[in-house]
Amino acid sequence: MNYGERIAELRDQRGWTQEELATSVGITRAALSHYEKNRRKPDFETLTALADRFDVSIDYLIGRTQNEKMTLDPDVSQFVDGLELADEDLLERFNLTVDGRKLSEEEAKRFIAFVRMERSMK
Repeated sequence: MNYGERIAELRDQRGWTQEELATSVGITRAALSHYEKNRRKPDFETLTALADRFDVSIDYLIGRTQNEKMTLDPDVSQFVDGLELADEDLLERFNLTVDGRKLSEEEAKRFIAFVRMERSMK
């Protein structure tokens, strides 16, 4: 099932009109219609709003899983929430890769510097 069919199915299951759903997530009815017919792909913010409104995961919404609610184990969730890429031992404990190649410590530092610079420009 593709994302358009999934959005339409979830909307129909809840008895919502396109107008009701579109208004509740902050998009136009026409945009929602395009998504449901696979003429346009929703951006990340819209996918997030739709998943939140339907109370499903984004992976379910786009058809990557049949499991509506994918949740992390509480221990994993706590670890991920506290993960700081700048931690010294992070590169030693985990095999962080880009394009299949392990990041060197220098590459990780440049990546962190890039993200910090980009954030400061906003």
